[in-house]
Amino acid sequence: MPNERRTFKRREPKEFEDVVVSINRVSKTVKGGRRMRFAALVVVGDKKGRIGFGMGKATEVPDAIKKATEAATKSVFRVKLVDDNRTIPHAMTGKHGASSVFIAPAAPGTGVIAGGAVRSILELAGISDCCSKIIGSRTPVNVVYATLNALQKMRTVDEVAAIREKKVADIR
Repeated sequence: MPNERRTFKRREPKEFEDVVVSINRVSKTVKGGRRMRFAALVVVGDKKGRIGFGMGKATEVPDAIKKATEAATKSVFRVKLVDDNRTIPHAMTGKHGASSVFIAPAAPGTGVIAGGAVRSILELAGISDCCSKIIGSRTPVNVVYATLNALQKMRTVDEVAAIREKKVADIR
């Protein structure tokens, strides 16, 4: 035994960074009292244009966060970015439930002007200059859905030109 070599597992660098947007304590009333559980909302991203989110529920907070992170990595999609992956192509409003999120591109050096869940999503997507406004309900789950809805609806100039069957030079 003393002559055996120990082997250590090397930690691989994580593909995505994750941010816990909200943790909600929910309870179910049963015969013996209340059963407490936790619901976690997590957003993951690589700061290079890929973003995803997930929700997880468990009796303990770490378990809920772990489930939410696994769900988030499964739902990753690519965000369309322009100007050297600095900002979004155009202004867009995303809606979900009673929440609406307005996102607009900004000039270089502006930074991310956003609040709550929108800021964490935009930063994890790799957007460095952007303005946003939450209109209506500020419930974190609905705000996340609305923000991702707005980001998924984005179109670049090349995509619009392909849809219209025109050359990019004709549009610019």
